[in-house]
Amino acid sequence: MKPGLSAICVLTAVTAFPILADVEYQIDLTSPEHQLAKVEIQFPETTDELVVNLPVWRTGKYQVLPLADGVRLFDARNDKGERLSWERTASGEWKIHLPETSGVTVSYQIHADMLGTRVRHIDATHAYLDASGVFMYSPQYRDEPVTVELDVPRGWRSHSGMQADGRHGFRAANYDVLVDSPIESGINHFREFSADGKDYELVVWGEGNYDLNQMEKDLKALSGTASAIWDDYPFERYVYMVHATGGERGATEHLNSTIIQLPRFNFREREDYLGFIATASHEFIHTWNVKAYRPQGLVPYDYQNENMTKLLWLAEGSTSYFQYQLLLRAGIATPKEFFADLAKRIERNINSPGRDQQSVTEASETAWIGGGGDYAINHSVNIYSEGYLTSMALDFALLEDTGLQHSYRDVHRALYRDFTLPKGFSVDDVKGILSQLTGKSYQNWWQQHIDSPLSLDYNNLLEQAGLVLSFGDNDKVKPNLGVKLKSGALTLEHVKRDGPAWQAGVHAGDEIIAINGLKVTAAGFNKRISDFEVGEEISLTLFANDKLKTVKVTLGEAPTGKAQIRGIANASEQQKAFLKAWLGIDWPFDAKGEFL
Repeated sequence: MKPGLSAICVLTAVTAFPILADVEYQIDLTSPEHQLAKVEIQFPETTDELVVNLPVWRTGKYQVLPLADGVRLFDARNDKGERLSWERTASGEWKIHLPETSGVTVSYQIHADMLGTRVRHIDATHAYLDASGVFMYSPQYRDEPVTVELDVPRGWRSHSGMQADGRHGFRAANYDVLVDSPIESGINHFREFSADGKDYELVVWGEGNYDLNQMEKDLKALSGTASAIWDDYPFERYVYMVHATGGERGATEHLNSTIIQLPRFNFREREDYLGFIATASHEFIHTWNVKAYRPQGLVPYDYQNENMTKLLWLAEGSTSYFQYQLLLRAGIATPKEFFADLAKRIERNINSPGRDQQSVTEASETAWIGGGGDYAINHSVNIYSEGYLTSMALDFALLEDTGLQHSYRDVHRALYRDFTLPKGFSVDDVKGILSQLTGKSYQNWWQQHIDSPLSLDYNNLLEQAGLVLSFGDNDKVKPNLGVKLKSGALTLEHVKRDGPAWQAGVHAGDEIIAINGLKVTAAGFNKRISDFEVGEEISLTLFANDKLKTVKVTLGEAPTGKAQIRGIANASEQQKAFLKAWLGIDWPFDAKGEFL
């Protein structure tokens, strides 16, 4: 190539993006002590009116949020700096009137104190910015390139999954990329590593008892396991963002990054650390399942309304199902830890009264309005936990129907291959993949396990993989009332549907005063129940709607031990092969079924 032509091409490459960057964002973070920032957006020439929106929900949280409540001092001006008239037309919408064609500069103040919801948080040490709660957009220019420039205090560092444009600037192909690429700016720890040909960054804000070297080592091992499910990657660079907090916890997946929050001293103990690294695995898997391919109801995202789909269980529950499997394959979690997690999930399901009331299909459709509390526990299931077990049942069915040739991993491999964005997949698309893999219809299976409440015989299911479920080393039971107390009180937080107390007419909110005429305390409540026998009738004195009443209750039973999964003694080679095809590991038990 001639030198002159080369110089022209280089100049074109450097200048092409800014020329196309029709929407420019600037945010002033130089006075973060009051959790306030000023946002300014420059929109291109517009005629008549410009509608701008702040989303009413953020990706990864299927719930309408009051994101626009933090907006004040909204202002709109034309190219001449003249104020433009505007009106508020919805909770997250402003309509700006233009007397003549002009570019528009929108500015507003944002209050950022929503750390726990992972939307926006600013303080003297950092700013976490999820665009859905910070940066407005215009539907008219949603598909246009954007740039973001941060004005930050001295000593801050800025990181994002977006392409960097200077030390504190970023660029994205459009608003959808911006809204799925949060920014972490501030005083933080930073590591870089590579795995399977891709680049990774680890950014940690906040002090705590974490070990950066261990985190980097395990995240590197985790990041190299994706080929167990998918054929390639939807990214070249991925950012793990971690917040060590004063109590907030949770995580959210994004296009090529994740944000994970954990209380600052919840990293060192093995159980706590496994919770952290399992969450990292969950969000990493989401980079494919949800971010690269997702159900039709979520394509494209409608940021101003609920996004309905029958397949949220597949988006979230299947991700939960795979998360520990990747840790197992990476050597981060042991087989004993994997099966302890599975046993806990099964036990929780067995003790969930809502499991025979709601299907995962209905749970997916009602996720936007689903709440917690006594009614939800008694009449609902969770798309994460129930979706996990549904995914497991489907995986076992596929392994059995194909002679161990295909598994649920192949379903997700096909979804990534055939339904990457901007496509979305439907229920019929998933059924079609199942038919292609097995040569049979899964219509009846789907109706029985997905469109109807899930009912599994766990012992028969686990036996296929040479496993057995038990509750401790014996079959002893203890008396059970079927209630849960509020912390430190005798007020009932939950009364299990069809349990002993429920059948006696006891309700959540009732306050227990005495058992068999003798005063009882919150601290001694469980011990007092243990004084009786299973099947024995006791007298409960309680306040219900501030009225004193006494009811007779016949105590039920509950296992004395916790659920555990072990190998079957002298398991067959077929059972061992099933487990290997399922989890990708060799048989982890000795001849007696104990962990090696």
